Amino acid sequence: MAILNRADAAPENASSPVAAAVTPLLIGPPPLDADKFRRQGRQVVDFIADYYACIDDYPVRPDVAPGFLTGKLPETAPYTVEPDALTAALRDVRELILPGITHWQSPRHFAHFSATASNVGALGEALAAGLNINPFTWEASPAATELEVVVTDWLGKALHLPEKLLFAGGGGGTLLGTSCEAMLCTIVAARDRKLAEIGEERMGDLVVYCSDQTHFSFEKAARIAGICRGNYREIPTCRESGFALTAKALQAAVSADEAAGRVPLFLCATVGTTPTSAVDPLRELCAAVEGRDVWVHVDAAYAGAACVCPEFRHNIAGAEAVDSFSTNPHKWLLANMDCCALWVRQPTALVAALGTDGDVILKDAVVRSSQTGVVDYKDWQVALSRRFRALKLWLVLRCHGIDGLRAVVRSHVCMATAFECMVRADARFEVPVPRQFALVCFRLRATAALPGEDKLPCGAVDDVTANNELNRRLLEAVNATGRVYMSSAVVGGMYVLRCAVGNSLTEERHVREAWNVVQKQAAVVLAIKNKTDNQVPKN
Repeated sequence: MAILNRADAAPENASSPVAAAVTPLLIGPPPLDADKFRRQGRQVVDFIADYYACIDDYPVRPDVAPGFLTGKLPETAPYTVEPDALTAALRDVRELILPGITHWQSPRHFAHFSATASNVGALGEALAAGLNINPFTWEASPAATELEVVVTDWLGKALHLPEKLLFAGGGGGTLLGTSCEAMLCTIVAARDRKLAEIGEERMGDLVVYCSDQTHFSFEKAARIAGICRGNYREIPTCRESGFALTAKALQAAVSADEAAGRVPLFLCATVGTTPTSAVDPLRELCAAVEGRDVWVHVDAAYAGAACVCPEFRHNIAGAEAVDSFSTNPHKWLLANMDCCALWVRQPTALVAALGTDGDVILKDAVVRSSQTGVVDYKDWQVALSRRFRALKLWLVLRCHGIDGLRAVVRSHVCMATAFECMVRADARFEVPVPRQFALVCFRLRATAALPGEDKLPCGAVDDVTANNELNRRLLEAVNATGRVYMSSAVVGGMYVLRCAVGNSLTEERHVREAWNVVQKQAAVVLAIKNKTDNQVPKN
């Protein structure tokens, strides 16, 4: 706020319009100063390092009520700043803000697919922020554009994506903020390509498909793209298929729409669904819509990163037939928030739908781009402004290497496997969905084995309704300890707890501690249940 002059604080010598026009508007020191940046940069780096050193001391999820922070901060921003304002601000961050945030980098945060952090990722973010460029066209920053071309091909090759999705094979990649952006851009490209064939008056006939396990952001993207709510097909999955979308179910839905005169447009297949990390069979799904000009997009936001390891690449078998593929390096590849990589087989489809050249300022750049064939990334996305994400991802790949990223993925999968084994060893629990990658879905049985026994009482039947309520109470109890943070999902009518291992600071001891917390809280909720059951009068 110190760099802006208040309207009611005009300088005394501003006696004429000319004098007022040439009077400097800056108050205090300049906003960019190399020496000051060094001092303040050290302060911030030390603050972050201290935070990571003691992050284990914070409850993973804060116990606060809405409005807890607003009453502690002034109603307006300061007009003038106090001396050494950054030090004071960092003190407020430590005392007011840190106690009220959910600590996503906590080694005991198992609720979400993690947003992995690394020294290089954070410093790459700082470097990009310091350069502070907007690489929306090649002309706006040639090196930034070309680095993005290079780094998306690097990453695509590391994930073993089909060559036709890479620049090297006639496709191409870009870096966005979120998977929802990737979905929206590809839906719009598919929409415009289809309407060019059948006529814009048939917009209301376009239908999109996904499974009931697909992330809700796909529905959001479809709405923004103008797809009618009634033409959003969420196809049911079942426990028998591991909650993956089957080709048979997809084909039935598509055939029904075609018989009704509607136009199948877009399929969103998922590699690593949010509830259970299920994997949709890409080859079979592509075959089910073959010949219908349906755009097939793969949302591999979480599990796509696992393909840096050869042992996981079978999960994207059939990707050579898809039109687009996206994954989030910030979820597992140490790139820090936010970074979503999107590859498309036909970049021209994105440019045709999202490209613009009407701005006079950009005219020269557009002409130059068309002559040389360089990439203008503004034509691949919705927003005009862009962040220099390529620099951050390039640094991560340079400084960790493919082998380093493989080690990260494998260590998390190993810890999740250990957690799964501990769950299966306790007869009170079950793992109703096979573990995929580093996510374990488990639940406490409503009719549990007695302490010291390894199986349910003879003739006992697991009551799903009672089980769901019991597990809801268990999750509340676990999270209330502050020592562990997990989440839940309802799949096939079952309420399950989710333990997603994936934070950079998580070690095996944190996983074992999490399981100990679950066991202790399970004993408490079961004791309460048994006491309540015994108090119910019997007919």
